[in-house]
Amino acid sequence: FLDDVNDQFSQPMLDTLAAYIHRKTTLKVSKEDWTLSDIPPHHLMNFSVLDDDGRELAMGRDWNALKKQLGSAAQLTFRNTSPDIEKTGLKQWDFGDLPQTLSFERDGLKVTGYPALEDANDSIAVKLFDTEREAELSHRKGVCRLMRFELKEQMKQLEKSLPNFNQYALTLRNVMSADDLREDMILAIADRAFIGEDDLPRTNADFMVLKQRARTRLPAVTQAVARQAQAIATEYQLLVQKQGQMAATVNRLKRDLEQQIGLLVYKGCFSQTPWEQLQHVPRYLKALRLRIEKHPANPDRDGKNAASVGLFWQKWQDKVNALNTAHLDIPQSLQDFRWLIEELRVSLFAQELKTPFPVSLKRLEKTWADLRL
Repeated sequence: FLDDVNDQFSQPMLDTLAAYIHRKTTLKVSKEDWTLSDIPPHHLMNFSVLDDDGRELAMGRDWNALKKQLGSAAQLTFRNTSPDIEKTGLKQWDFGDLPQTLSFERDGLKVTGYPALEDANDSIAVKLFDTEREAELSHRKGVCRLMRFELKEQMKQLEKSLPNFNQYALTLRNVMSADDLREDMILAIADRAFIGEDDLPRTNADFMVLKQRARTRLPAVTQAVARQAQAIATEYQLLVQKQGQMAATVNRLKRDLEQQIGLLVYKGCFSQTPWEQLQHVPRYLKALRLRIEKHPANPDRDGKNAASVGLFWQKWQDKVNALNTAHLDIPQSLQDFRWLIEELRVSLFAQELKTPFPVSLKRLEKTWADLRL
């Protein structure tokens, strides 16, 4: 195998091995057919992690465990070594510039940390993180919280006067409380108005420039989120009413719908749904309602389509769960695929609503294969 494919290892090993088996035997093998957890430990690759000077920091056959071990060690080192940059109880940018990285030595070991703001609700903190991704996610939330302190008068007014708030808060009362809904909407508004697609600031000067943009964008973004909340609440109410009219015998469909609704409308959905996808949630809810209406005419077709969508959802969920278990980041391409599944549902169950781009089972199969996860 190695002699035959030595020049093909630009592709993942399991893909290359599957192609080799198919070429030699015509047997089709997918990545899902390999049960890697059954491989005896002594057959696994042994990893050795070295520092810049070639000294071994750790060794083992479980790569994810090594990452977790070294990450924990780095955080402990940060806590013991970097009091000058880490600060708490902040409510304004009076702590100087934040470098992208900070390197220092601890017991002869060179360590690199990633400084970022951290949201502490009633204040912010400056903290060192052991990965760039963790730092970026925390910094975005911290910048939003700091901006809320800077624009406190505007935020007070916003909390009191979200357009038509009582109307959709009443409709969504079984999903989340009015207070939770208000805070969720404010988080979504803050993220979009205060940062949006702009670079995250690392100096007070950049933060002040962002503040001026935020002040200008805040009214329009508030109106946009309020419109989406109204549209989501309206479609949610119509869908719940249609659910109540379903026959008691369609248990499979009921379970499927309950799961889908819970993935679209939940406590935190406004701030956790990507901005570019939030506008599509009402259409996804309407597609579920149309599915209920069409089900009696052809339940077999509904079941077949549901099974096809379910296969993609299970693949996606398994991959996300595996990455979460391994404490690895979810690639953007995998995050985007979750919304392709929603568009597939629209295409299969409510074609008349149309999709922003062509969607089909074959297209999703190809997209999934191209992810090479």
